[in-house]
Amino acid sequence: MLTVVVQKNHYQDSVALMVLSRALSDLPGVDRASAMMGTPANKGILTDTGFEAPELAAATPADLVIGIVAEDAEVCRDAVSRADELLAAQASAASGSSMRRAHSLVRARTALPDANLALVSVPGAYAAAEARHLLDAGLNVMLFSDNVTLADEVDLKTRAGEAGLLVMGPDCGTSAFNGVPLAFANLCTAGSVGVVGASGTGTQEVMTQVDRLGAGISHAIGLGGRDLSDQVGGRTATQALAALDADPATDVIVLVSKPPAPAVRARIDTLAQGLSKPVVTMFVDGPRDAGRHGNVTATTTLAEAAARAVELVGVSSFTPSPGGDGAPAAGLIGLYTGGTLADEAAVIIRDALDLDVPLGAGDPGVVLSAGPHRIIDLGDDVFTQGRPHPMIDPALRAEKIVTTLADPATAVLLLDVVLGHGSAADPAGAIAGPIREGLEKARAEGRQVRVVASVCGTARDEQGLTEQVAALTEAGARVLPSNAAAARHAAALAARIGQPAPASPSPAPAGIAGLLAGPKVINVGLAGFAEELAGLHVPVVQWSWAPPAGGDARLARIVERLLAR
Repeated sequence: MLTVVVQKNHYQDSVALMVLSRALSDLPGVDRASAMMGTPANKGILTDTGFEAPELAAATPADLVIGIVAEDAEVCRDAVSRADELLAAQASAASGSSMRRAHSLVRARTALPDANLALVSVPGAYAAAEARHLLDAGLNVMLFSDNVTLADEVDLKTRAGEAGLLVMGPDCGTSAFNGVPLAFANLCTAGSVGVVGASGTGTQEVMTQVDRLGAGISHAIGLGGRDLSDQVGGRTATQALAALDADPATDVIVLVSKPPAPAVRARIDTLAQGLSKPVVTMFVDGPRDAGRHGNVTATTTLAEAAARAVELVGVSSFTPSPGGDGAPAAGLIGLYTGGTLADEAAVIIRDALDLDVPLGAGDPGVVLSAGPHRIIDLGDDVFTQGRPHPMIDPALRAEKIVTTLADPATAVLLLDVVLGHGSAADPAGAIAGPIREGLEKARAEGRQVRVVASVCGTARDEQGLTEQVAALTEAGARVLPSNAAAARHAAALAARIGQPAPASPSPAPAGIAGLLAGPKVINVGLAGFAEELAGLHVPVVQWSWAPPAGGDARLARIVERLLAR
């Protein structure tokens, strides 16, 4: 038995329709059920899936169509009654919600006059027109909607650029501003890694990996998957990179995308090379040219992009101060207790800084010696004659930390801490005091010195991995998750020595800067997005949108042209 019911002018969003369809399909005696808006495409789907009926012909895109196939007429009647109950319950829940609602853009702006973002998830046939209205109202737009034409995307992003606003999308599923996740996003620790993503799940993976590595996210700006195509030309990517470069909360920028068009990639690379903050790129299935190239570090996996970003946190703010003779503090000094760890660090630093020197060519125990840079293995025989290995007795290294940090030529101090059986009971505690005192003395003398460290050990080691990391962090050291990561971070700091300071970036346009300060959202479409934001105490108004002109596409286009005059 087939029943098709058309409810006139009863617009429901796609999530509500999915819930309704599932609930009706689960009723006893119902073979299948489907609830859709009466768009031409949806009517075609209903016809093709066995819901063809005369009632379909008169349905408009503003009408709700409910199709039910059941074992008899009574079950169909009961299912229709149940549909009415569920729709009434949804309406009652919406009216009882504390979330603010409005039935027009004008009323939404009145309810939230300082709104700075519209989150749009209406059907694609209407999305571009609504986005134009929202841009004209001075709002940045996150266009979750898909099925927007390429021509409309170019037009919208051109308009936004001229107005100093962002259009993220279409088909943009993930963004976050000042700790507020939008659409499909994650709650991450606040931090200084900014993400620009032409990939929703790619952006989420980078964000969550950064969080797991102990750093945090400043903002994540979604682009939509076509932004770096030849036709769109990276319009939003260019704006996003510039905005994050000007943002005081952002220290390093990650750009994630499918392979850009070659000409667009060249423009983006030129822009990234001139930014004041380091940029990490990850282009899915892009050229295998991983590594550091000027201001850009190219990676081949999302996890690697996150790791490199974490390693670069704090690099852009590092400006070594002059040493005692007026020259910039220049030295990267590594004081190691583990021989192989020292060797690994020396290789990484030599390659990262393009040092044309062999390893082990200096004094005994000095693994790397190149100008002001030295990596020293304190476990070498020359340092252990007549005294215990430094992993057992940290006293020698503690002494050398004091003298190294007191040297005006020292800019970066790199350390390892090794836990486990046989090692000192508290190796980090033994050097925390000298680190703290050395950094305090350097600050008092107007010198900027960084201490970078890694800890080799596990949570089950008797010294306690968490406690050892905490001791180093509290003393003022930056602790990276591996020796290689620590060496790369130290090398990135040292690479800035002697380089001219990058030009200060131009401030972001006021409309974008306001969004970076924190989103205040008019949600147009899926009510669930607004409910999530309201649960996070984010200022949000739900615009109870319905298709304009009763869903008559031709009449809607006429109205649009009249409004544009």
